[in-house]
Amino acid sequence: MSARPETVGLSSSRLENIDRFVQRKYVEPGRFPGALTLVWRRGEIAHFSAIGMADVERKKPVKEDTIFRIYSMTKPITSVATMMLVEQGLIALDDPVHRYIAEWKDLGVYQGGFMETFRTKRPDRPMLIVDLMRHTSGLTYGFQQSTNVDAAYRKLKIGEIEKHGTLEEMVQKLAKVPLEFSPGSAWNYSVSTDILGYIVGKVAGQKFEDFVRAKICKPLGMVDTDFHVRAGQESRFAACYAATPKGGMDLQDDPTKSPYLEPPSLISGGGGLVSTASDYLKFCRMLINGGTFEGTQILSPKTIELMTQNHLPDGKDLPALSRSLFSEAAYNGIGFGLGFSVTMDPAKTLIPGSAGEYSWGGAATTSFWIDPKEDLIAIFMTQVLPSSAYPIRRELRTMVYSAFTSAKD
Repeated sequence: MSARPETVGLSSSRLENIDRFVQRKYVEPGRFPGALTLVWRRGEIAHFSAIGMADVERKKPVKEDTIFRIYSMTKPITSVATMMLVEQGLIALDDPVHRYIAEWKDLGVYQGGFMETFRTKRPDRPMLIVDLMRHTSGLTYGFQQSTNVDAAYRKLKIGEIEKHGTLEEMVQKLAKVPLEFSPGSAWNYSVSTDILGYIVGKVAGQKFEDFVRAKICKPLGMVDTDFHVRAGQESRFAACYAATPKGGMDLQDDPTKSPYLEPPSLISGGGGLVSTASDYLKFCRMLINGGTFEGTQILSPKTIELMTQNHLPDGKDLPALSRSLFSEAAYNGIGFGLGFSVTMDPAKTLIPGSAGEYSWGGAATTSFWIDPKEDLIAIFMTQVLPSSAYPIRRELRTMVYSAFTSAKD
């Protein structure tokens, strides 16, 4: 449903400023091909705009049903899948991961050396399921490019944007690489959510992708969300671009030749889905409504409450625990829940917002956030790698919150 923004406490003219801003700063100078912005509040879509091109080379405009690579916005969906099994008593958050991956029982923590000559020590405690959920597992991403461990990930092609092999092969490769740190002692953005997908499939007794389709996408009516672009959807699939040092963009993935046109061999719960803004809104509405969307219950309200609290050890925020050179969220005043970043102290973020809002984004500059206090969801879609190239997420938050018309309505 759509509504005049004023009926849900938002200014239509100020929301329209977002489009003018994105057009002027990003689309016209050639930094973004185009963009889609969706703002939902109090049960209504208050703003849904598409500007620019989904495919510059073919002059195809962004439309409300354009299909985007959402990369790490897949992670919250995988986290929900995991919590569905937790609710059924099939997984516990304090289960050791080696209960499901026996080969990982003796994983050591890096002490020195290089590939094939790593020196390790025993971790202070085993890696737990909750460590995978909150990225305190000791795993990493190769693109961090800061240690000999992530160099090994690059050599073994673990967790790259262009997926290689299978999930089973990833698990086997990781059994040969030490952890960056003892689980629970630090935060590091990583392939942890891919491993959750592997465990979900193993515990559920079906392919992870089939679980996501049957238990989340189909019940929520997410008809355009999958791990590849299905037949008949190709004309709606956006091109993906890479930001250049001079502020332009180069074609990174041609939608007519993309690997996404075929089912992948590696099903990535950490970054493999494509989706539309409308589909992702259904997922977000399920979250903000305590686990239920239009009569279909995915999780319980208490589970959503648990997921959206800060789970970092000792209640710390990301700056206090992070070893990561990259994240899809700002750090100050931000903690991490079970699949999302969680705002603890808006004053420290220096961005308008509310304590308790939760969010995440994807590598191609897609993002979302949910503010339960304000009954607000915002989703932004474009296709430009990497997401750290421009401060659009900070700018978008500021402009959406500036559209509020009063403190109380």
